[in-house]
This record gives sequence, structure tokens and C-alpha cells, in this order.
Amino acid sequence: CDRAQDGIRMVQSRGARGFQFSGSPQLFSFPASQLFINCIFFPAEFSIVVTLKIPQMAPEKSEYIFTLLEGDSDEPLLGLRLSQNKFYFLQKEEGQLWFNTLKRGLFLCDGIIWLNMLQVKEKLDYVEDHQDLFTNSETFDIEVFHMTSVGLFMATANRDSNLGSGIYKWTDGRFERYQNISTYDAQAWQYFTVGKKKFLVVANCRSKDAGDQEQSVIYKWSSRKLKFIRYQTLNTHSARDWEAFNIQDETFLAVANHRQGNRNHNIDSVIYKWNPVTQFFEVNQTIPTTGAYDWEFFTIGPYYFLAVANTFNGRSTVIDSTIYIWLGGMFQPYQFITTFGAIDWEMFQIENRVFLAVANSQMLTEEGKILYSINSTIYELSMTSQTFIKFQDIETNSALDWEYFTVGDDKFLVVANSYDGNSYSLNSVIYRWQGYEGFIPVHRLSTNGCRDWEYFNTTDGSYLIYSSARAALSKVLKLRTI
Repeated sequence: CDRAQDGIRMVQSRGARGFQFSGSPQLFSFPASQLFINCIFFPAEFSIVVTLKIPQMAPEKSEYIFTLLEGDSDEPLLGLRLSQNKFYFLQKEEGQLWFNTLKRGLFLCDGIIWLNMLQVKEKLDYVEDHQDLFTNSETFDIEVFHMTSVGLFMATANRDSNLGSGIYKWTDGRFERYQNISTYDAQAWQYFTVGKKKFLVVANCRSKDAGDQEQSVIYKWSSRKLKFIRYQTLNTHSARDWEAFNIQDETFLAVANHRQGNRNHNIDSVIYKWNPVTQFFEVNQTIPTTGAYDWEFFTIGPYYFLAVANTFNGRSTVIDSTIYIWLGGMFQPYQFITTFGAIDWEMFQIENRVFLAVANSQMLTEEGKILYSINSTIYELSMTSQTFIKFQDIETNSALDWEYFTVGDDKFLVVANSYDGNSYSLNSVIYRWQGYEGFIPVHRLSTNGCRDWEYFNTTDGSYLIYSSARAALSKVLKLRTI
């Protein structure tokens, strides 16, 4: 422009040139050559820095802050538009860009979906109380699961056979009681699907009546009644865990049978396979186990693995737990790892590295000595030896569970510390992945007889929930991020 305009001043600092506006908003246009005096072409790469101070904008109103027009045309090549709570960056050739101030991200609309162009990753800041969940009785396991078009649910495996176990639904940012199911010293739940069918299976540790055969039960979701109904009953022996998994197009269920009667821990655990003709699970394979407590299924490339946590052989907890590999239509032993009252396996991957963490609960030797403050161990798959080798020992107090989760780019493990030989009121610990240093402690959470951890997400954010084997109280904790 050839003359100065009121309320507009050109400023220049360290090679950057721009305009400063004062007074009420106004329309101001000029040829690009007045800014780019050394070249007649508009630069391929450039920065736009806008500082705004706007007291208030009507909710339905949006205004252009900046536009770039082609020659004498009124059609914008680029545009920066502001509404009440969003920035939009318009680009003629590629689509519309939106800067989300809440998620601190830049998103491009390609005409169909919003694509993430640039977003600041969340980082875990602290953990806070969100909900005290009073359960039927002490809780040995929590299963959080989502059913499409139905909602987010949680099943608690409760000790008291008279009161049964509860199913809760996430409603208005909290878990609310939804259904009660008769269980008998329930130890674990597992949610899984077969095609469009939705199932929950419970591991019952005791029989309904003394002296009867113990039975665990599969429940099927009824879309008509909007609840889980009994579907199939399976004979089990002091069942501690169920693991559902798929190999190719077939669905399997593995039960961890802990003991038969009061003394015999050296018994078979069973793998069942879904029969699409009869629509029931049938025995596919039996595997000798030693006080089995947990199954963990995982895949590495084209290979399928199943790890069992063996706890007790009747004399000692210092025994081998076993990793099995799927070969020739059945699971065969792949590797034996000495564990100490193993209760849980947790498999996770960090980039292309594969890890297995074991929760060791106690060291009981044949001489009768018992230790609770012992190491739990993280193993890493060695590509050289094709076996899992020790990566890191972490001192724990009768550890009963590991849970792996991520927040942004950060990776975490949380352990359930339950007992140190004197007290059940202990800190359970969140560890953060530090690369070469392994996992380091970053948060210590006060727990009472902590038995299980579960991580889950909702539209409101990320949460952890832990169950107590000492009290009829579970706690939901919210992960606060920055």
C-alpha cells in the first residue's frame, strides 16, 4: 500500500517482518511483494505467527485472521480462521487444517476424516483418587471389557459364595452396579468373543455344595435381556484363571487348575476348543501343571505361545514355570523358567523387543523357610538364543500381578504388592521405561492387600483400577497428564 493506514504498523526483528494492529478489527490487504522484497515468488516454506487478544467472540461466529489469495482472485489458497474455541487452517489443495487447543494437535481433513498431522504427546503427571468401589466381598480379579454399542463394563471375582460376584457398567464417569452372578470363591473372569457372540467365563475355586465337583461357568450376553445368562458349565479343579485366545480362525479357552482336593497340586490344566457345529467348548488338550495360577497367551511373528505360572508343587514354591509353543496342532514345551510362587505372567512389546514379566509371590523352600520380599523378574526374548533371558530384577512384596500400559510415548508397568511378611498395607509401584536403565519407580500408590491391576480408557481419560483381597473395596484411580 502507498499510504500508512491508521492502527497498522510494520515491525521488523532479526529478519522477521510483520504487521502490528491496534484498535478495532479491520480488513487490510496488500500485495505479497511488500513483505517479500527480495523475490517475486511466494516462498514454499514460511511461518505465520499470530498473537491475538480477543475479549469475547459469539459462539456461532468465525472470522478470518489471515488469507493468501492467488493474483486477483477472491479464492483463498491459504487461510487462518478463528471460531470461539478452535483454529482452522485452510489449504486449497490438501484440505482443511484444524488446531485443537485441548489436544494440542494439528489435524488435516482430507474430505473424509481428520488426519493427525502434529500432536503433543501426553505425559503422566500424577495419579489421583477417582472412585471408591464397594464390592460384594474381597476381590481377587477384575476384568474390564467393552461391548460395541453396549458400553464399558467391569466384572469382579469376589470371594464370598453367598453374595456372588458383580458386573458393573461405566455410567456418567463411574462404575455402577449392573448385574449380580452367583459364583463360588471366584478367582478370575475372562471376556471373549466368538464371531458376534459375547461371553464371560468365571473361574470358580469351590463347589456349590461341599463334596460336589467344582464347576466353572461360561455366560453369554443376551442382546434381548441385556444381561449375561448361563451358557455352558465345565468341570475344573480349584480354578485360578481362564485365558481365551485365537489361533488362525479357531477359538480356545485354557483353564489353570490349581489343585485337586486339598493336597494334590500336580494335576492337568485343560485347553478347550470351540466346536462351531455343536456351539460348545470341547477338550482339545491337557497339560500337566504344578499348582497353576495363570495362563498368558501371546504371539511373536507367526508363532503362538502360552506361558503358565506354576506356583506350588506341594513342598516348595521354587519350581519351573513353562512356556509352550504351538506346533503340529498342539502346545509343546518351549522353555522352562525357575519362578518363586509365580502368580502372573505379563507379556508386552516395546518397539521390536519382546518382554515377559513374572510376579513372584513367595519363596517357600523345602526346609520351610518363607520369604515374601523377593525379586520379580522381567525377561527379554533373545533373538540370538531364541529364548527368554533375564533382563531386570525388581524387588517386590508378594507380587500378585503386573499390568503394562502406555501414556503418550511413555511405557509403564504397575505391580500389585500384597504382603511383606508383616503387613498388607503396602505401596504398589508404577515403573516407567527408561531404555537402557530398564524400568524405574516413578509413583508409589498406597494399597491394602492389592490383588489385581487393570488399565482402561474412556472418552474422559485414562484410569487404573485395583482390587483388594483383604477388603470389599476396589479403587478407581485417574491418570492425570500434561
